[in-house]
Amino acid sequence: MKTKRTLTGLIKSDDGLAAIEAALVFPVLLALLMGTFDLGNAILANTKVVRASQVVADLVTRKRSVSDADVDEAIEAGRLALEPLDTSSYGVDITSIEFDEDADTAIVWRETENMTADPDVLTRVEPLAEENFGVVVVSVRYEYVPFFANFLTGDISMMETAFARGRKSAVVTHQ
Repeated sequence: MKTKRTLTGLIKSDDGLAAIEAALVFPVLLALLMGTFDLGNAILANTKVVRASQVVADLVTRKRSVSDADVDEAIEAGRLALEPLDTSSYGVDITSIEFDEDADTAIVWRETENMTADPDVLTRVEPLAEENFGVVVVSVRYEYVPFFANFLTGDISMMETAFARGRKSAVVTHQ
């Protein structure tokens, strides 16, 4: 009888109700907080990938003809644009393309580092074709590794392509 009264009293009591609700809600709030952290960092990483592609394209198109040192400096500037992120997965593909008098495309030179070259680059620039001009195409690839959600999503591959015309010449050549 005493045991029955004790159990009935515990069931009717609401002393521990707040603790139970907190225990149920806390994991959901923690998951939302961690997801927000990873999402914010992913957006930051993607913004930096966009900036890196534009920086490399801008630096390559400043001269009529670029040297190996100029290309290496542009690639390094793209890497620096990604800091403070880990840049071990940073890859870049720089392609200078020329359009002839019939607006047909031809690759003048190409430099690819830490990624595979874009096989569709000539198709992608067809809408930009202008007789006797050219364009520089810079693709940047980056693998973002989420801090908390990596076990769910794995690495997130980010890729951005920038298109730029030469500033001082119709086609940027390589020495």
